[in-house]
Amino acid sequence: MRFTICVVARLLVLLLSLLGGTACAQSLTVLYPDIGDPYRTVFAEILQGIEEQSKARPRAIALTPASDLSELRNMLKNGKVVIALGRQGLKAAGALDPAQAVVVGGVGPSPDAERLSGISLTPDPALLFTMLKNLLPGIRRVIVVYNPAVNEAQIRLAREAARGLGLELAALEASDLAGAARAYETQLAAADGHRDALWLPQDSTTVEETTILPLVLKESWSRNVPVFSSSVLHVKKGVLFGMYPNNVQLGRDLAALALAMQNGEQPKRGVSPLRAVRSALNSRTASHIGLNLVSSQQRSFDAVFPEP
Repeated sequence: MRFTICVVARLLVLLLSLLGGTACAQSLTVLYPDIGDPYRTVFAEILQGIEEQSKARPRAIALTPASDLSELRNMLKNGKVVIALGRQGLKAAGALDPAQAVVVGGVGPSPDAERLSGISLTPDPALLFTMLKNLLPGIRRVIVVYNPAVNEAQIRLAREAARGLGLELAALEASDLAGAARAYETQLAAADGHRDALWLPQDSTTVEETTILPLVLKESWSRNVPVFSSSVLHVKKGVLFGMYPNNVQLGRDLAALALAMQNGEQPKRGVSPLRAVRSALNSRTASHIGLNLVSSQQRSFDAVFPEP
């Protein structure tokens, strides 16, 4: 009889914990942009990860430019934790009650995001530098041109990562296209492809797509200087390798952070770099710089360009 009571008591505790976890998960609210593909698919995958981690379907609110933010604020004033995705989600989060707990995700470099907690779309420099060392062990210096108004926090992380891997980080500031172009021309002219590599961060000023990127690709190709990027789109265009988000895992990580906050934990203020990543390789560029990867090495990448 005593054994039966103990078993029943344990089952009741387990049931209550499961119910409590479900109720906790159901209170998660997600704000996301209502936009077309391919970005619609990205946010759908993040939502999938949030649901998988929380074990319940979240309350998803699609945002448009016409969304009434004051109405949204009133709607969510009794909510516990809100996950805000993308730039529209970040903007909406700024209109919520200051006491509202918010986790941001799916955003690039942004000073506005640093006052909140969350995970950015910018790959952790440590992951990029580790892949660089694995592919090209002889590299000793990483060159990067960046706009300090956008990427100062990212460069701080990069300095720490480089130091930990025995790399020198040559970080040059540029606040406009002309300054960025001059910095690239000077650095690439003096670069040694056996020991130097160029990193392209997520920076609309110093990695501008129509002028700067073609210049960098042309000069690095002619001088056999390896270039890697925080954007998979650059790999398609000729950069050696890059990283991009694993959207489902990012959703899981955001949900885990939100649920921890909901349970009373105080997360570190600021947006963490993305560690839920996939990797891409440009095999043509690899061959051009003398990096001959066997099939098993190429298969370790999630995407290989040019596609067969």
